[in-house]
Amino acid sequence: MLWWIKSGQAKEQQDIGKRLAKDTSTVTRWLQKYRSGGLDELLKIKKAPGAKRKIPEGAIAALEEELKTGKGFSSYGAIVEWLKQEQGLDIEYATVYALVRYRLGAKLKVPRPQSHKQDEKLVSEFKKNSVSF
Repeated sequence: MLWWIKSGQAKEQQDIGKRLAKDTSTVTRWLQKYRSGGLDELLKIKKAPGAKRKIPEGAIAALEEELKTGKGFSSYGAIVEWLKQEQGLDIEYATVYALVRYRLGAKLKVPRPQSHKQDEKLVSEFKKNSVSF
């Protein structure tokens, strides 16, 4: 577009719009950006700031520390309750799940339940004699 203007091949914005298959209002906006800030302003990519986080950074840091301890949490619902009690935050389950699972990269790991009727000698014997692949 700028080359066409500088070389004199295109004199009107409508002509430029037709060549680029863009509306003249778009070409006008581009030229205004170029006139106000030059090529840097024209090429600048603006990013929307997004929504404000529902959980403050201090609470996230405290949650991360709590997740690192050996105790951990048994469920995401337990994390929701912990945030309510310890941090005074009323956060939805889905928000907590997304934060813990995807942003913090943590998985809630709890051991599988075992029967109290199991004989520990037999279990240890099984582990010794089992073939591992």
